[in-house]
Amino acid sequence: MIKFDGMLMIGSAGANLGKTELACAILRKFGKNGDIIGIKVTTIKDTNGQCPRGGEGCGVCSSLDGVFCVTEEIDSSSGKDTARLLTCGAGRVFWLRVVREHLVEGVTALLDVIGPDAVCVCESNSLREVVEPGLFFMVTGRDAKTWKESARRVRKYADRIVVSNGKGFDLDLDEIDIVGGKWRMRSGCKSPGTTTRATAIILAGGRSSRMGADKSLLPVDGQPIIERICERLAGRFDQILISANEPEKLAFLGLEVIPDRIPGQGPLMGIASALEASTSELNFVVACDIPRIHIGFVEEMLAEAETSGADVVVPTTGSEEYEPLFAVYRKSALEAINKVLASGGRRISDIFAQCRVKYIKLTDKEWLRNLNTPAEYEEFRKGLRG
Repeated sequence: MIKFDGMLMIGSAGANLGKTELACAILRKFGKNGDIIGIKVTTIKDTNGQCPRGGEGCGVCSSLDGVFCVTEEIDSSSGKDTARLLTCGAGRVFWLRVVREHLVEGVTALLDVIGPDAVCVCESNSLREVVEPGLFFMVTGRDAKTWKESARRVRKYADRIVVSNGKGFDLDLDEIDIVGGKWRMRSGCKSPGTTTRATAIILAGGRSSRMGADKSLLPVDGQPIIERICERLAGRFDQILISANEPEKLAFLGLEVIPDRIPGQGPLMGIASALEASTSELNFVVACDIPRIHIGFVEEMLAEAETSGADVVVPTTGSEEYEPLFAVYRKSALEAINKVLASGGRRISDIFAQCRVKYIKLTDKEWLRNLNTPAEYEEFRKGLRG
């Protein structure tokens, strides 16, 4: 997966739902100095002339020479989507045509042209399978019933599902910003149609005995894993707390570090101590050894907690398999947590019998993985390089 925080990617549930209109609106707001690049990606399944949308096709696929092609739009009057991006404020606009199996090659060539520090707005669904952008929005219609295949594959990664009514969108552009060349959400973590505000709690107080080194500081793409997690969460929560017992070690993050009330009692004590320090009723708790965080799923859990009133919302992958260190905890769960701790209990699951728990089925668990051992860490790094 190629990490590119300078990219805001826009996908769509289907054709003619307003993907380009949203891209143009963002460019009009942020592209006043002509320093934002517009990108349109056309993913080609077959080059034999048969259009993937049906019929004869326009020749775009069959005319491709090789497995990808990067061209720059210079005619703002052509009427094409790329020309619209140019007229709406993009300094330069590029069109990437690429065979689906060669997406990595195509986007690598594109990055060679625009540079790794570029700030851009990109239209694509399929590109999200190989690129992790700063923000990923997916546009759907108010009455849309079905999602096309390429949209279904990446929907789970969406930071926000944007609903179009044909005249506008339910996205307030003041919610997004560019900070240090990276796209970020301005406000607290929100789900469409809700007013959820929450705190993120990152648990970094473990002994990392199986890893043999402090997991929170393991390098991923040249930065400590905990810093990567903080960047993913930044701007989406009212507050970010670090649960750890060595504040000086994590001072470089510039965030509040909450030590355990009583050290040595495991992650349940870390959750309890951080919940007490939190300023929010709802709290997203994540372990520091989970390098991939898909905000869309986090928003789903927060929305479920808000609407259901549950004390705990936890992903489940089976009848007895759940992820309590990637879950939402309401402050009301503190009573049960403190009771379990006072009785000598240490397992997080011990609190479930005393709380209102909502389980959310996680059908695709490949992205939600912990790095507990050197072998798991190396496997993850190889996946990034691949």
